Amino acid sequence: MYSETRPWGTFHILDEGTGFKVKRIAVNPGGRLSLQSHKHRAEHWTVVTGIATVTVGEEVQDLSRSQHIDIPKGDKHRLENNTKGMVEIIEVQFGDYLGEDDIIRYDDVYNRT
Repeated sequence: MYSETRPWGTFHILDEGTGFKVKRIAVNPGGRLSLQSHKHRAEHWTVVTGIATVTVGEEVQDLSRSQHIDIPKGDKHRLENNTKGMVEIIEVQFGDYLGEDDIIRYDDVYNRT
Protein backbone atom coordinates (compact mmCIF):
# COMPACT_ATOMS: atom_id res chain seq x y z
CA MET A 1 0.00 0.00 0.00
CA TYR A 2 1.41 3.38 -1.04
CA SER A 3 1.23 6.20 1.53
CA GLU A 4 2.17 9.86 1.45
CA THR A 5 2.40 12.49 4.17
CA ARG A 6 1.13 15.98 3.41
CA PRO A 7 1.05 19.14 5.57
CA TRP A 8 -2.62 18.44 6.46
CA GLY A 9 -2.29 14.68 7.18
CA THR A 10 -1.79 11.52 5.10
CA PHE A 11 -3.30 9.49 2.31
CA HIS A 12 -3.03 5.78 1.55
CA ILE A 13 -3.84 4.24 -1.81
CA LEU A 14 -5.95 1.17 -1.05
CA ASP A 15 -6.63 0.00 -4.61
CA GLU A 16 -6.38 1.19 -8.19
CA GLY A 17 -7.14 -0.03 -11.66
CA THR A 18 -8.13 1.21 -15.07
CA GLY A 19 -10.18 4.36 -14.55
CA PHE A 20 -10.38 4.26 -10.74
CA LYS A 21 -8.35 4.77 -7.56
CA VAL A 22 -9.39 4.28 -3.91
CA LYS A 23 -7.70 6.25 -1.11
CA ARG A 24 -8.05 6.56 2.65
CA ILE A 25 -7.41 10.21 3.55
CA ALA A 26 -6.68 11.21 7.16
CA VAL A 27 -6.88 14.92 8.02
CA ASN A 28 -5.24 16.16 11.22
CA PRO A 29 -7.17 18.42 13.62
CA GLY A 30 -7.14 21.89 12.06
CA GLY A 31 -5.93 20.47 8.73
CA ARG A 32 -7.22 21.86 5.47
CA LEU A 33 -6.65 20.61 1.94
CA SER A 34 -6.32 23.19 -0.82
CA LEU A 35 -9.35 24.53 -2.65
CA GLN A 36 -8.84 22.64 -5.89
CA SER A 37 -10.32 21.10 -9.01
CA HIS A 38 -9.36 18.33 -11.42
CA LYS A 39 -9.52 18.27 -15.22
CA HIS A 40 -9.51 14.49 -15.55
CA ARG A 41 -11.37 12.98 -12.62
CA ALA A 42 -14.49 13.03 -10.48
CA GLU A 43 -14.42 11.96 -6.83
CA HIS A 44 -16.77 10.38 -4.31
CA TRP A 45 -16.05 10.94 -0.60
CA THR A 46 -17.45 8.90 2.30
CA VAL A 47 -16.67 9.96 5.87
CA VAL A 48 -15.54 7.07 8.10
CA THR A 49 -14.27 8.98 11.17
CA GLY A 50 -15.01 12.41 12.59
CA ILE A 51 -16.82 15.41 11.16
CA ALA A 52 -15.52 16.64 7.80
CA THR A 53 -16.21 20.15 6.54
CA VAL A 54 -16.65 19.80 2.79
CA THR A 55 -16.82 22.51 0.14
CA VAL A 56 -18.12 21.69 -3.34
CA GLY A 57 -18.67 24.69 -5.58
CA GLU A 58 -20.23 27.39 -3.39
CA GLU A 59 -21.79 24.94 -0.90
CA VAL A 60 -20.11 24.19 2.45
CA GLN A 61 -21.44 21.44 4.71
CA ASP A 62 -20.38 19.22 7.60
CA LEU A 63 -20.53 15.49 6.99
CA SER A 64 -20.23 12.79 9.66
CA ARG A 65 -19.66 9.02 9.65
CA SER A 66 -21.31 7.24 6.69
CA GLN A 67 -22.35 10.47 4.98
CA HIS A 68 -21.01 10.97 1.47
CA ILE A 69 -20.77 13.44 -1.39
CA ASP A 70 -20.00 13.42 -5.11
CA ILE A 71 -17.52 15.89 -6.56
CA PRO A 72 -18.03 16.27 -10.32
CA LYS A 73 -15.00 16.64 -12.59
CA GLY A 74 -14.00 20.31 -12.78
CA ASP A 75 -15.84 21.45 -9.62
CA LYS A 76 -13.84 23.38 -7.00
CA HIS A 77 -13.74 21.47 -3.73
CA ARG A 78 -12.01 21.27 -0.35
CA LEU A 79 -11.85 18.97 2.67
CA GLU A 80 -11.26 20.44 6.15
CA ASN A 81 -11.06 19.22 9.72
CA ASN A 82 -12.26 21.97 12.06
CA THR A 83 -12.48 19.60 15.06
CA LYS A 84 -10.06 18.38 17.73
CA GLY A 85 -10.24 14.76 16.54
CA MET A 86 -9.08 13.07 13.33
CA VAL A 87 -11.17 13.04 10.17
CA GLU A 88 -10.89 10.11 7.79
CA ILE A 89 -12.62 9.64 4.48
CA ILE A 90 -12.60 7.05 1.74
CA GLU A 91 -12.14 8.72 -1.64
CA VAL A 92 -12.98 6.94 -4.87
CA GLN A 93 -11.63 8.66 -7.98
CA PHE A 94 -13.04 7.99 -11.45
CA GLY A 95 -11.44 9.27 -14.64
CA ASP A 96 -9.15 8.82 -17.60
CA TYR A 97 -6.11 10.14 -15.69
CA LEU A 98 -5.65 9.86 -11.92
CA GLY A 99 -2.17 11.29 -11.31
CA GLU A 100 -1.43 13.55 -8.34
CA ASP A 101 -0.42 16.29 -10.78
CA ASP A 102 -4.07 16.70 -11.92
CA ILE A 103 -4.65 19.32 -9.24
CA ILE A 104 -5.44 22.95 -9.96
CA ARG A 105 -5.05 24.86 -6.67
CA TYR A 106 -7.02 28.07 -6.08
CA ASP A 107 -6.25 28.56 -2.38
CA ASP A 108 -3.72 26.74 -0.20
CA VAL A 109 -2.78 27.63 3.39
CA TYR A 110 0.50 25.70 2.92
CA ASN A 111 1.55 27.85 -0.09
CA ARG A 112 1.79 24.94 -2.54
CA THR A 113 1.39 25.64 -6.25
